[in-house]
Amino acid sequence: MAGHAFVFPGQGSQSVGMGLELHKAFPVARAVFEEVDEALRVNLSRLIFEGDPAELTATENTQPALFAVSMAVVRTLEHEGGFALKDKAALLAGHSLGEYAALTAAGVMSIAEGARLLRLRGQAMQLAVPAGQGGMAALLGVEPDVAQAICAECARGDVLEIANDNGGGQIVISGHMAAVDRALEAAKAKGIRRAVKLPVSAPFHSSLMAPAAEEMKEALAAADFRPANIPVIANVTAEEISQPEDIRIRLGEQITGRVRWRETVLSMPGKGITAIHELGAGKVLTGLARRIVPDLSADHAGTPAEIETMLKSL
Repeated sequence: MAGHAFVFPGQGSQSVGMGLELHKAFPVARAVFEEVDEALRVNLSRLIFEGDPAELTATENTQPALFAVSMAVVRTLEHEGGFALKDKAALLAGHSLGEYAALTAAGVMSIAEGARLLRLRGQAMQLAVPAGQGGMAALLGVEPDVAQAICAECARGDVLEIANDNGGGQIVISGHMAAVDRALEAAKAKGIRRAVKLPVSAPFHSSLMAPAAEEMKEALAAADFRPANIPVIANVTAEEISQPEDIRIRLGEQITGRVRWRETVLSMPGKGITAIHELGAGKVLTGLARRIVPDLSADHAGTPAEIETMLKSL
């Protein structure tokens, strides 16, 4: 039997209209969006389906929005396939905010709890650094040691750190805007294939997010968590977590810590995984998986047609 891992996307995969076909076609998907709207006491669904792209991109909206779409896909997949995800999945993982979807799919928290935590997480991360003072950039065609050297060279007293080791030669750096700008110039001078500033509103996954981590620590301590019924790989350690206390610690660390996505995917074949399935908006993680471990089968589902195709391989 093939070992199946299910993964959940993070910020950058959002688009207006995501999840709309699911909402129209499946009552179980509609119920997810209604639960998120009720938990947040806002009509997030309307923003997701027909809102202003700039408003959807505001991180306090993006985070619960992407979570809602991923959970709608999970519930639809289970309903249409006639199974519980825990009966098919050997492993789960999510990229940044996607870790909350992975943990919810593993039974750690309710959809309402996940949505509330992500709304707070987005607000706290946005407020941690004044607008315009921090930023992020993607370096393509570069290995972690080279990116680390660029960070060390260009920090000059500012914060500049590796935020995401995404694999496939894609590294995201994060910190003070002046340092990010210096790093972009240095990357071009070193002949790095591509270096581009990301359209984000804050320097996520850097030590500048410490105020947000502190705020989330309190919220995570109060959250109603249960043990995971499927192992979940934590972003900050690239190791499995399943117990509530460990989960609280890792989610707190994740706000300022590095997303070790390359290591996460590289660990999967050794755990018996032969196929990775991305659930939610877009197919960013599917593309990364194919570059990190070409031997792994990788697909994605975010629409009714894609769910139907995925079910044939499960």
